[in-house]
Amino acid sequence: MLDFQGCGQEHETPLNLEASLDEQVQRVWGARAKVIVISPEVDIWLWGADNALHEVLQWRKATPIRDWLHAQGFDFDVQGKPRQPKEAMEAVCREQRLPRSSAIYEKITGRISLQHCTDPTFQRLRRQLLGWFGH
Repeated sequence: MLDFQGCGQEHETPLNLEASLDEQVQRVWGARAKVIVISPEVDIWLWGADNALHEVLQWRKATPIRDWLHAQGFDFDVQGKPRQPKEAMEAVCREQRLPRSSAIYEKITGRISLQHCTDPTFQRLRRQLLGWFGH
């Protein structure tokens, strides 16, 4: 897996970069290898379920997290996810006085299913994992 944002190949499209890297790794590993380029970055997965965010981050404000972020100047894509997901999480953690940590990420992602995820990148990841490991 590779975050597209900050990868140094932003002149490519994420799918073209993925195909190019797939070609390289599959020369060595064959069907045992698959590159997934996450756009903009893997942190987007955190924004899959508001209830998980609110619970793990102990959000008690009357304003929902996404509305609060919008008021802070964050922009959102058509699926309602922040265009800068890592920075949005950092802002929420600062507001909640929580250190941004892998433990928080684990708690949130542990409550989010890839089965219902509509993000094309994560759907490719899910299909690949099912192909390798089955149901």
